[in-house]
Amino acid sequence: MIELEEFHQQLIADVQGDADALGVITIEAFFEQVGDILTEAGEISSANRAYYEGRIGNTRLQFDGYGGNPRDADNILSLIICDFELSSELRTIQSTDVKKLFKRMSEFLRTCRDPKFMSSLEETSSGFGVADLISSTWKKTEKIKLIVVSNADFRAKADAIPAGAIDGKPVTFNVWDLKRIKRFVEQGQARENLVIDFENDFGGGVPVLRAFGGTSSLESYIAVIPGLQLARIYDKWGPRLLESNVRSFLQARGKVNQGIRNTIRDEPHMFLSYNNGISATADSVELLDNKTGQTISKADNLQIVNGGQTTASVHAALKTSPENLSDVFVQMKLSIVPHSEASVVVPKISEYANSQNTVNAADFSANTPFHVRMEELSRKILAPSGQDGYRETKWFYERARGQYADQRGRRTQAERKKFDTEYPRSQFFTKTDLAKFENSWACLPHTVSLGAQKNFGAFAKSISERWGKEGREFDGTWFRRLVAKTIIFKRVEKLVSAAIWYEGGYRANIVTYGIAKVVHDAKEKDRLIDLDLVWRRQHVPSELEDALLTATAEAQDVITSPPEGVKNMGEWAKKQACWSNLSERVVVYEEALQDILIKPSVAESVVREERADNDLSKSVEEQKEVFELGAAFWAAARSWARENRLLSPMEIGVFETCAAIPAKLPSEKQSAIALRALKKIKAAGFHHSKIDMD
Repeated sequence: MIELEEFHQQLIADVQGDADALGVITIEAFFEQVGDILTEAGEISSANRAYYEGRIGNTRLQFDGYGGNPRDADNILSLIICDFELSSELRTIQSTDVKKLFKRMSEFLRTCRDPKFMSSLEETSSGFGVADLISSTWKKTEKIKLIVVSNADFRAKADAIPAGAIDGKPVTFNVWDLKRIKRFVEQGQARENLVIDFENDFGGGVPVLRAFGGTSSLESYIAVIPGLQLARIYDKWGPRLLESNVRSFLQARGKVNQGIRNTIRDEPHMFLSYNNGISATADSVELLDNKTGQTISKADNLQIVNGGQTTASVHAALKTSPENLSDVFVQMKLSIVPHSEASVVVPKISEYANSQNTVNAADFSANTPFHVRMEELSRKILAPSGQDGYRETKWFYERARGQYADQRGRRTQAERKKFDTEYPRSQFFTKTDLAKFENSWACLPHTVSLGAQKNFGAFAKSISERWGKEGREFDGTWFRRLVAKTIIFKRVEKLVSAAIWYEGGYRANIVTYGIAKVVHDAKEKDRLIDLDLVWRRQHVPSELEDALLTATAEAQDVITSPPEGVKNMGEWAKKQACWSNLSERVVVYEEALQDILIKPSVAESVVREERADNDLSKSVEEQKEVFELGAAFWAAARSWARENRLLSPMEIGVFETCAAIPAKLPSEKQSAIALRALKKIKAAGFHHSKIDMD
């Protein structure tokens, strides 16, 4: 229970931190956190905060939110209620308490369609909005899902438990208690290149059977890898081995993993029979022939896409019961995916291999070049200390669920303090956060209001179209401006919560609409918000704060004043018409706003300067690489290319120049041509290295 207690303490700290940062009560901050989890887990289509509490006689009615419009959720109506307490001790919640919470939601469902009850509600209240949504979608609703989310430990199982019916519509009970939240948070995915040398580093090659045929098939193999070998590989590479896994097992905990560990401990000889094994991919493999068949001696970019729990549990046994691992063997299905196809094929393999669990589009987009680049930039770009800071920090971009918690959790206490200083919790954001910030800036607040997953899907499509061949647009300047948008978005959330005019509710919609309005109005005057200024200061200038408050107040008025016949304001905010209404309104800002607006040409000049610097750095690196490979290497490459007639006369001529180093020095352009041609002949089979030439 110690591990669960630690997680509970961290959750309490995070909720309190978010509540302070956003200027909201803790129960609302808790709903925001678990709402994101429920959405990402596929439990609901979107999480809408809409608190209501009332009575009909002695019957108590209550809920904290709902799971979006049933029309957009496969005709499933979801209500959510929170059980949250700021307690230092880990609580347990009993079945009787859970049943009471479920009853409050079910009684609301039974009551809300009564016209008398509807007429008793204030039309601007959350209760009325949700009751109206339920009434208007009731005929098409096919299933009802009642969800309790709690920061207590619930000992019974309650996941999609049948609970009768309301008006013939089946009802299920679902509990997301602390353990279940913890299990979900401790999952993630990421992907980085690595080479596994089985032969030289891990005790020998892995025997394999060929499992493919035909020229169109992926090269695939079936293998049985010794548990000790798998454990040692993971011991060296850690989570990097699992980062393509959509359910990356980051810390060996949970019921499934306990079962795996129990098998290793009690019946290691039965592990192969009891365990499903792992599915993996690699860019390429090197095979050795022997008397009994073939073995894999080396795998380039080996990634376990299913079986993270198995891998980490076997690794855990390396320390707890290493003597048993000699009897453990793990089945492995290995698919060889060319690097050029990896971003498309690997996510599909991962998706289908994990088809027993609901997986979201956002999970499989984590491996795309855009998100990989954002992660790389977030790990190396230092943010200025700003006026209130005392040292440079970094903004942690989590492209795969669980990365932040995993990287922090794998460190010692002293290392965690250093990590927290370098990557403050307040400077952490996810894929769906990024999509929310960017689409707000793209003046698509109605799309943002659709919910995290749908908004992310729309954003992912636009990025795919903009990426092109190399994604040149998405460089360091783009990332720094993304962080500036993040700073602005987080600040506006807090400003709205504290505003005198804020009536409560729909804050998420008001924030995205307000930001979009200021961006839109600036563009109408051929101006842009100076994001580079926000980046340098690491806070929002007061002139911009005033403008954003003005716009968000107007946004609240538009969102809470829907047209005739529309009663659910949250649903109104999802409409293009809502945005059109706000975008067309004339808003008068303070004159000081002009001080933090710039011409598009000024913003573009910053981009041009960075690209020029990057091009220069790239040219220098290319010349350096060509020179370091040496004349003998390039002479061998030239001879091989001539024999195989793969290169043009111009490319052969460049190889001639490189083969004459240092008597001749290739230019920047020649170096670039040489490296491109080298890549071409390597793909065709040229395998010489500089070491071979020495």
